[in-house]
Amino acid sequence: MAKSTKGKTPRRARRNISAGRAYVHASYNNTIVTITDLDGNSVAWSSGGTIGYKGSKKGTPYAAQLAAADAVKKAVQTFGMNVVDVIVRGSGSGREQAIRAIQASGIEVKSIMDDTPVPHNGCRPKKKFRA
Repeated sequence: MAKSTKGKTPRRARRNISAGRAYVHASYNNTIVTITDLDGNSVAWSSGGTIGYKGSKKGTPYAAQLAAADAVKKAVQTFGMNVVDVIVRGSGSGREQAIRAIQASGIEVKSIMDDTPVPHNGCRPKKKFRA
């Protein structure tokens, strides 16, 4: 009698992704670090909340540092990534520290780009400010 494969998922082969992008989204309340391949498919991510911080501690530079190091560690261990382009969004306190943590974690940073959205004319003001 043949073995049944029902209920078992086949083990996924380890993809080797040597280069990718690290997106750092730094808001005032949290810092989210996402590492993707060059096509934009998410490979690993981490944030201040994932590390274990709650509340206002998630927005600190130290939490951003730990989140960036954790995301890079996941990407290096599971996919063997060794080169990233860093794209930073937002003006939170953790943006510089997250970039430093990515550089210090043994992965080569090819470029750093600031992609913070800037309002051109902003939202329409309330009626009392428009008059």
